[in-house]
Amino acid sequence: MARSKATLCTWLGCPGLLGCFLLGFLAGTEQNLLLAKQIQDQWKEFGLDSAELVHYDVLLSYPNEKQPNYISVIDDQGNEIFNTSLFEPCPQGYENVTDILPPYNAFSAQGMPEADLIYVNYGRTEDYFKLEREMGINCTGKIVVARYGKIFRGNKVKNAILAGAQGIILYSDPADYCAPGVDAYPDGWNLPGGGAQRGNVLNLNGAGDPLTPGYPAKEYTFRYKVNEGVGIPKIPVHPIGYHDAEVLLRSMGGPAAPDSSWKGSLNVSYNIGPGFADNSSTRKVRMHVHTNNKITRIYNVIGILRGAVEPDRYIILGGHRDSWVFGGIDPTTGAAVLQEVVRSFGKMKMEGWRPRRTIIFASWDAEEFGLLGSTEWAEENARVLQERAVAYINTDSSIEGNYTLRVDCTPLLYQLVYNLTKEILSPDEGYENKSLYESWLEKDPATEKNSYPRINKLGSGSDFEAYFQRLGIASGRVRYTKNRKVDKFSNYPVYHTVYETFELVEKFYDPTFKKQLTIAQLRGKLVYELADSQVIPFDCRDYGEALKGYSNRIYKLAKKHEEQLKTYKVLFDPLFSAVVNFSKAAAEFHRRLEQVDKKDPVAVRIMNDQLMFIERAFIDPLGLPGRKFYRHVIFAPSSHNKYAGESFPGIYDAMFDIESKADQHEAWEEVKRQISIAAFTVQAAAGTLKEVA
Repeated sequence: MARSKATLCTWLGCPGLLGCFLLGFLAGTEQNLLLAKQIQDQWKEFGLDSAELVHYDVLLSYPNEKQPNYISVIDDQGNEIFNTSLFEPCPQGYENVTDILPPYNAFSAQGMPEADLIYVNYGRTEDYFKLEREMGINCTGKIVVARYGKIFRGNKVKNAILAGAQGIILYSDPADYCAPGVDAYPDGWNLPGGGAQRGNVLNLNGAGDPLTPGYPAKEYTFRYKVNEGVGIPKIPVHPIGYHDAEVLLRSMGGPAAPDSSWKGSLNVSYNIGPGFADNSSTRKVRMHVHTNNKITRIYNVIGILRGAVEPDRYIILGGHRDSWVFGGIDPTTGAAVLQEVVRSFGKMKMEGWRPRRTIIFASWDAEEFGLLGSTEWAEENARVLQERAVAYINTDSSIEGNYTLRVDCTPLLYQLVYNLTKEILSPDEGYENKSLYESWLEKDPATEKNSYPRINKLGSGSDFEAYFQRLGIASGRVRYTKNRKVDKFSNYPVYHTVYETFELVEKFYDPTFKKQLTIAQLRGKLVYELADSQVIPFDCRDYGEALKGYSNRIYKLAKKHEEQLKTYKVLFDPLFSAVVNFSKAAAEFHRRLEQVDKKDPVAVRIMNDQLMFIERAFIDPLGLPGRKFYRHVIFAPSSHNKYAGESFPGIYDAMFDIESKADQHEAWEEVKRQISIAAFTVQAAAGTLKEVA
């Protein structure tokens, strides 16, 4: 197979990664369907065995064309004396593009609340603790304004609702969306003052379509009423740019910001409120939100390249196609990579090659509306996937910066990622003739084991969620990112705005397209190795190491409550013991794996099945407390930030803010229950690695 591997890398060297995606397309639109059909046709042309459109009817959310969304400052007579802008100023060269979606937050409630304003910093759990517990500020009945960044916007909205707010305004502060010394787009890659970040504000917790949680949104499916939908906020939400935000924040009264971490870089005091100061004190804020939720048809493209030896074992490469506006980075830099990888594999197939295992390629729809396309397909095919899927590799945006590699994956994939990055040349300046591994290690070493590069836990925020967190399929994602030590801005500055264009990528992020090519090579190689290696290239020993680290970390957190651990007899010993047993079982398994008779297909298949099912062994069919679609006991999206991964989430959440729980006995009983679930799960997973008979 050496020839095929070389061929793969050659074909991934193809220029024109961004062929047919120059204007992005919103989920549920005619143009998006046309793009889906174009992709389907190309995949057939490239030589896949099949390429089908698979549709679902899901709840989407669009602005009202006749009644625009905006925020007003009103005087004591109710007159609107200031209104925020209705759209972003158009970027150069796009003046003639029609139907540009104005900034909005999908799935916001409709409404026109009027109230005093309170500034809540990033709107995180700890920000509300500061306001309510330390400063005695009550948000009930108020409209809150929060800056974007740090956490998923849906968590900001959930926190505002829990605090009793009747509306929330989200804005991008230059402190978080402008890098120092860089010009605003189009002269640089910073966010202009009129730019506002779109995005959904659901709290789905892995449910997929809000009206059909747990089941695919097909014609025959029972649907909840829209007002009963999962995770839909009950208050209006609207995003604005920093020019408009400055006007709102300039007049704020009330106490000063508690410390510098509450101050952005606008020329305002960052007073908290509630309400305006001095001669503006009778003024209030009025929100106008008229967004409509609507059941709409979406389309995934599913392509199949049948495996020659084990056609019933699947490797999935999936990424989304839908965007908010032009989608210059998100998703086009990922969707283009998907096309190129399909083309490469298609070319190899035309030359007589087939992978050992089946490869499923997926162009997902409606990711921006809550990972809907990927989750509905996972729901429809769950029975087959949990029996046959080996791995899922995500192909969302391939760049969010251009400094170094970023990898988030299951510990099973660590060794494969290290090995493959050693085979790829680094695209970084100053690293000519060095490997991607070398530049990655030098620029972003791991905190604990700094002889290896950093690999992050999987959280959520992209289409791997249902496959990893719900179904327990080994998953990974790779992309280029910013310098985490130096660059303090959130995400990339023009994320989800009209300024996220092809020119942004071509002029500033990746002018040579080398970073995207590198990511295409790495994603392509991951799929190739997973699909074609005789033995699945997973290493369980790294899972053992990771579990050791996670169990030590959660114990360290618990030790902050030394007294209570004694009083309520909370013991972590069973968990530590299970982790040791897992590590022993993993070491023993890999010893047997080295000895396996490669000429005996059944012996190899037995070991491969144990490898495939190890991730599945960490799934609890009952799910996490209050989050039944997050079923992985070792990893889940953080309850306070969907984007971040949390380890031993059941124990972590049970201990979170435990000191303020009224019934301490009951609270610590729940911690004990979660420790026991984790210990059982790790022990059961160890059992799956033992010799089969």
